[in-house]
Amino acid sequence: MKPYTAHSILLVIFFSFLCGCAQPLHNNSSLNHKNKTLVGKKAPVTEVVKTSAQKQKADENFLDTDRTDLAELAEGALEEAEEAGSDAVSREPEADSEIQKSLNEAAGLCDKSQQFWQKGEEENALNALDQAYSLILDINTEDGSELMEQKEKLRFTISKRILEIYASRSTGVNGKHNAIPRVMNEYVRAEIELLLRKGRNGEDCFFIRAYKRSGKYRPYIVAEFEKAGLPAELSWLPLIESGFNIYAFSNARALGMWQFIQSTGAKFGLRHSKFIDERLDPEKSTKAAIGYLKELHQIFGDWTTVLAAYNCGEGRVLQEIRQQNVNYLDNFWDLYRRLPQETASFVPRFLATLHIIADPKKYGIDSITPYEPTAYETVNISKQLHLKDVAEAVGSTQAELRELNPELRHNIVPGDGEYVLRIPPNKTEALLAGLDSIPEASSLSEKSEASSSSDERKASSDKKSPSPRIAYRYHRIKRGETLSSIARRYDISVKTVMANNRVKKRHISAGNILKIPAGTISEVSRADKSYTKKEKERHRIAKHVVRKGESIWNIARRYGTTATEILGLNRLSKNTRLHVGQVLKIPKAGRNEKASAEDVKGKKYRVKHGDAPRDIAKRHNMELKRFLRVNDLTQKARIYPGQQLYVE
Repeated sequence: MKPYTAHSILLVIFFSFLCGCAQPLHNNSSLNHKNKTLVGKKAPVTEVVKTSAQKQKADENFLDTDRTDLAELAEGALEEAEEAGSDAVSREPEADSEIQKSLNEAAGLCDKSQQFWQKGEEENALNALDQAYSLILDINTEDGSELMEQKEKLRFTISKRILEIYASRSTGVNGKHNAIPRVMNEYVRAEIELLLRKGRNGEDCFFIRAYKRSGKYRPYIVAEFEKAGLPAELSWLPLIESGFNIYAFSNARALGMWQFIQSTGAKFGLRHSKFIDERLDPEKSTKAAIGYLKELHQIFGDWTTVLAAYNCGEGRVLQEIRQQNVNYLDNFWDLYRRLPQETASFVPRFLATLHIIADPKKYGIDSITPYEPTAYETVNISKQLHLKDVAEAVGSTQAELRELNPELRHNIVPGDGEYVLRIPPNKTEALLAGLDSIPEASSLSEKSEASSSSDERKASSDKKSPSPRIAYRYHRIKRGETLSSIARRYDISVKTVMANNRVKKRHISAGNILKIPAGTISEVSRADKSYTKKEKERHRIAKHVVRKGESIWNIARRYGTTATEILGLNRLSKNTRLHVGQVLKIPKAGRNEKASAEDVKGKKYRVKHGDAPRDIAKRHNMELKRFLRVNDLTQKARIYPGQQLYVE
């Protein structure tokens, strides 16, 4: 290079320095490049902080440098420009410098958190990550910029380490990190406006009606959540799920205040039988909700994403995380647009609820008084009783007892063991004194709800020989059934069925329940025994599909029968070889197919990422139907990584 050419370059650089002498020279582009390199090599996060400190020191040295050394500085700047590009000598805005400072501080906290974790100080580790996350949460950077890349990488590091700590914990979910962030954004504002919108004809809005009802249940919910170590804010979840309506029923067949579908409710201990559906009980369903929320928190680690999973299922959220390659599990808003519309509205609506509750005066609900919890006493009952008869004995009403015992589906206390019945305060002695005189309700009986029932009872009491009480059967309509076929089954006329169910047309729908008059209670009892015997005879034969490795002997053992009986029923000889897929008739003896399903429960399988029920069943030579039945799953049930299932 000729001397005059080098001098020309230095002269240009000299004038550049003169123009920028009032500001320190920032080389954040170079720093960002170094940070990216460190992240790629998984170097300690503090290296970013050290680089920043060195750069700030260089800036201060530049301001104190004598002007006679400009040529030397220009030569150094030229070398740096060759390494980092032309941006090395450009001035970054002051805002970018502040952002870089915050990012470096957050990176240092991440490194500090790692040190705490290695010492076993989990709370301090999480607190450090909380501080780091708070620093980067308020940082606004342009999309596509290098600062944006640094922010996102830090956010991923923080979320990943939070999940690692949660995965290693054997304790509950207590701690400062347990709080629900009260985010305010455009989605939350829209939901606040929607929640407080007046009803028709000036009626109270949905929020106020639900807020009033909440007073009956929240004291119990808050107490149970605090025992379990869950955030008290989650006690407002039923306001969004059901409006604190214990009888709420959704299109997805979710029922009760906490909106459990039957399979999920059963998984967390809620019983469902002919007489009882514990999803309707506010106390029992609250305990089930605690179990479900804890399980979701172990999977996702933050409460906002847990709320999304509670609404649409953990399987759907995990699916979106996998399919859309969403890495940041710490932030629900990363998933917001990918989730179902109902869920996308559900989480902002819950956050809107927290904002309204936190500032009742601002949102005009400070004058609203929630209802008081309903007081009650409990009595253990082992006799099958109708609530109307119990109400008469204690001087109450069926409606009052129904409110205290919402899980009783047909207003009948089951007689299959001791049942804890709730009754109004100061009524225990009256119930115990008159318990023997209360008539036992038939399993199929239901008293008439006509307004004239009290007059009829009075008239019948004046007679020496009261007429026998009419009993009813209840028949759930199956697919393919008609009124004619149902009438023939119970030996009554179609008109009788229609009259007792207020049916005007012959069209009926599968799943609906019909009330069938069945004569007196004693007649029904005799008919039940006869019908039960016929049903047993009709269903005494089961079918079994032969699987790989099975023999007549182990099939017989599984079903509680003998090899001889199976051979005789299928007209097979002792030397017959079974082949995979062959269908055998099985006599149902002391054990049935349900018992055979329980036999399987010896081998457990832990669900892995990407598993599906069909794949697991096929892998273990099981029919899909049998696999689902053994694990109490439905065709649409979701499974998730880490879940334990039973296989053969």
